[in-house]
Amino acid sequence: MRQVVLDTETTGLEVSEGHRVIEIGCVELINRRRTGETYHQYVQPDRDIDEAAHRVHGISSKMLADKPRFAAVAEAFIEFVSGAELIIHNADFDVGFLDNEFQCADLLSTNIASVCTVIDTLRMAREIHPGQRNSLDALCKRYSVDNSGRDFHGALLDAQLLADVYLAMTGGQGALSFEHKVARHDQPTGGAETINRSNLELVVVKASEADLAAHTRQLDLIEKSAEDGAVWSKLER
Repeated sequence: MRQVVLDTETTGLEVSEGHRVIEIGCVELINRRRTGETYHQYVQPDRDIDEAAHRVHGISSKMLADKPRFAAVAEAFIEFVSGAELIIHNADFDVGFLDNEFQCADLLSTNIASVCTVIDTLRMAREIHPGQRNSLDALCKRYSVDNSGRDFHGALLDAQLLADVYLAMTGGQGALSFEHKVARHDQPTGGAETINRSNLELVVVKASEADLAAHTRQLDLIEKSAEDGAVWSKLER
């Protein structure tokens, strides 16, 4: 399963007012693990950047003066995200801006929906944490994702943070470790101590109704995020 976590920065908040994309950042996940592959591109918007937007991402028109226009990088961007499941926080915003860039580049038959499927982590977070703050910063704090280096918003940095948040929200990134060696009975222990378990008692802690409900919601979210559905659902059928 290939997923791409995506974020953009723009000249302002409203695409309907002619604002444009100025930065795109993408992080690749394969089977819920980072591959190390990323896509990062600054874009010349051919317009001024709103002061309010500049205060958020710190990108100036001067910084973008020698950067390519979207039309020049569209093919490479499409190649990177094509066929993937895009993971975006507040997807309507980023998708709207990217679709507008395709139009401005005269790629009239191209839009995000034609090359990718999309998961909106903001909508997902609102289902898991109704009535709570669900900004990326709030989710980083809730899921213990270190965002201490986020002095400004940046497309690639935010995509990296969102990747960690998404994995935490949907069950984490498992990693098996067999570093602890168990001595066989027919081999020397090399000084390993034998543990006496004769006096140990098994403590059973039963899940509460709230725990079971949260578990069910988590399973539903994992199933929705999986391209071919969840294995346990197929086994049940």
